[in-house]
Amino acid sequence: MFLRDIELMHSLGIQAYRFSISWARILPRGRFGEVNRAGIMFYNKIIENLILKGIVPFVTIHHVDLPQELEDRYGSWLNPEMQEEFIYLAKTCFKSFGDRVKYWITINEPKLVAEHAYQTGLFPPSRCSEPFGNCLDGNSDVEPIIAMHNMLLAHGKAAKLYHEYFQPQQGGSIGITVHGYMYEPLTDSELDHQAAKRAMAFSLGWTLDPSIFGDYPEELQKYLGTNLPNFSIDEKNFMKDSIDFIGINHYSTSYAKDCTNSSCSATWNRAIKAFVEIVGERDGVPIGELTGVEGSYVVPRGMEEIVNLIKIRYNNKPMFVTENGYSSLDLQEQRVNELTDDVKRIEYHSKYLAYLAKSIREGADVRGYFAWSFLDSYEWLKGYKVRFGLHYVDRQTLIRTPKLSARWYKNFLINNTHLAHKKTSTLYTVS
Repeated sequence: MFLRDIELMHSLGIQAYRFSISWARILPRGRFGEVNRAGIMFYNKIIENLILKGIVPFVTIHHVDLPQELEDRYGSWLNPEMQEEFIYLAKTCFKSFGDRVKYWITINEPKLVAEHAYQTGLFPPSRCSEPFGNCLDGNSDVEPIIAMHNMLLAHGKAAKLYHEYFQPQQGGSIGITVHGYMYEPLTDSELDHQAAKRAMAFSLGWTLDPSIFGDYPEELQKYLGTNLPNFSIDEKNFMKDSIDFIGINHYSTSYAKDCTNSSCSATWNRAIKAFVEIVGERDGVPIGELTGVEGSYVVPRGMEEIVNLIKIRYNNKPMFVTENGYSSLDLQEQRVNELTDDVKRIEYHSKYLAYLAKSIREGADVRGYFAWSFLDSYEWLKGYKVRFGLHYVDRQTLIRTPKLSARWYKNFLINNTHLAHKKTSTLYTVS
């Protein structure tokens, strides 16, 4: 089926495809077992057929899933041993695919993983504590911090390995991807302005500051205090400038409300949440049209805002928008033609791309854009209830049907071979 999908990508004129490695498919038992050669062959086949069609493979090494044995032995990301496990995975990928893969992402959205796996308990291993959830075990105020620290060090060590031993021969680049909502102050008060700044530090900054500057943002150090681990001098040295590019997964914008001087709910009025409550309405008016995902609104200006914020804070480090897309609900009573006549998805991409182009004209070094997603896919906790795809997928037959957005995207690629900036690559799409 995936070979036909690659043919379909080629027919749309797609220049690159972003996909993720399954840790368990490559190393079912981590360092405790053999490399699964069938898994290596599977990804080799994808990579080779993409390149055959002139499509650039853009590969994420770790995207949430991991071998069960590593959870059983270590407690996964709560244990520093996971850093060595990740280095072994990354090295296996560099050795197996690096002669053809020139764009690597170490970890997809580490902050979101730490939050859902160790704070709310929504992702495996489902650890949390009150008031965030009712899990069998966990500490929602501390464990996300530990998990993030281990993921960041794992990233830094893998990037160091790549830069020293693989990049000189393979000539690729390596980065990390952040889950990037934009946050605007709920009111014009200084407290809410500071709350929005804290929210950005606790979301983007938690990952990007250590990966670029070698240490955590001041806001984290102030509010998390002794719960926040320190980086040693050696760790700061290899963490600093450990990325060649920043990946931004941006979908929406929300308001930030200060909790240090006003009433907030129990789950927001805590240090782990930066004492900031995230809301989608101001005086009863939504910040934008609600999409198929709760709390995700259509706010196109947020694309320009977040790109410009990253440009300024991180000295215009090269960026890729690694995810951006519109979710629609998969209602049972809808007919296929209603699901494929996705005018709102076209409007979403058109407006977000217009704001992205504006930020590029203003000097942001954005190298590419990936639309989420090429096909309707399994959307984590939402399962098949929401659809992001440019192609409709029949769940029974698996037949792919192009939506209006697929045809629009094809024309867009034909008419816009690059965003209006000399440093910008062609436009890509992601599944």
